[in-house]
Amino acid sequence: MHPSLEHKVFGSIGTLAEACRKWKADGHSLVFTNGCFDLLHPGHVDYLFQAKDLGNKLIIGVNTDSSVSHLKGPHRPIQPEQARLQVLAGLACADALVLFDDPTPLALISAIGPQVLVKGGDYTAETVVGAKEVLRTGGRVVILPFLKGHSTTALERRILAAHNVQ
Repeated sequence: MHPSLEHKVFGSIGTLAEACRKWKADGHSLVFTNGCFDLLHPGHVDYLFQAKDLGNKLIIGVNTDSSVSHLKGPHRPIQPEQARLQVLAGLACADALVLFDDPTPLALISAIGPQVLVKGGDYTAETVVGAKEVLRTGGRVVILPFLKGHSTTALERRILAAHNVQ
């Protein structure tokens, strides 16, 4: 990873939680989202920049390779976790990234205590993991709409179709 991006990637939830406490003490509003971000596409970029607009610091929880495989199947991830972290760290909107291996990001959300919890349009406020915890502390949950025509699954299908043609 390029040295100018390394400061964005936290090696543990504990070190990220410490940074978050400092950012809050400095008056920053923390926005949290999470996902696999396996093949970064325009929908992801649009979503992440919209999320950043909701506060001062955008924190992204990134599923580990093993958790992506558990969620998406043995053919995923396509990109290994270090590659996914590097690509996300290159986005201007991303302030902090951390890998998590748990089935859900609840422990991560509880540790950092974001003021804003963001998920994509396939969720409702009632189905977002960590929503109750964020709302209980006076935060808010925001569901952002998908950018039409962009999904990792659709991209994966196009790649496989192109591969089968050759």
